[in-house]
Amino acid sequence: MDDTGHVLRVRGVVVTFGDRCILDRYSIELGKGEIVALQGASGSGKSTLLRVIAGLIVPSAGTVELGGRDISSTPTHQRGIGMVFQDNQLFPHLPVAENVGFGLKMQRVPRAERAQQVGATLELVGLGGFGARSITSLSGGEAKRVALARSLAARPHVLLLDEPLTGLDRELHDELAIELRRVLQSTNTSALLVTHDLDEARTIADRTVVLITA
Repeated sequence: MDDTGHVLRVRGVVVTFGDRCILDRYSIELGKGEIVALQGASGSGKSTLLRVIAGLIVPSAGTVELGGRDISSTPTHQRGIGMVFQDNQLFPHLPVAENVGFGLKMQRVPRAERAQQVGATLELVGLGGFGARSITSLSGGEAKRVALARSLAARPHVLLLDEPLTGLDRELHDELAIELRRVLQSTNTSALLVTHDLDEARTIADRTVVLITA
């Protein structure tokens, strides 16, 4: 955290695509363990903001600070920021445990420690004993949980979630929304959640921020 108690601070970020301004001097702050929902019309820059924070898009102006440190020029894999995409982006050729442990392997975490973290994280998301399962054998809800577990296993400073519950039937969606808040709270994870669903935002987030089209 920085001196103000914020784990993440985005200041004056500007993103343009061609002659169109997507984010115009946008700023937002996120406290330790705080869950913030981002809402707004299509094209208002919600997903773009997440990608700026993750380092996948370089803004033409502004800064991203993590724990009081400017990470605007830090490569994506060195930022300590996790991201869950709406299409999960799991590796179909790897079993569940290897998917969840992929980031830890890239960080060169020793095998025994990696196995312990993967097992504990799968238990956390309600998938204990699923380590050897094939990704292609999972239900939609199980795949969403694996994607969440993969991001949490690396113990990110901030977790970014881009409509992570899209594509689920309403009953399962509502069940996982409650579970997602429980998991984020139990791990004291700071998170930014993009969602078009007002009820989802109310269930998961501590507060909601609405982005206005630039």
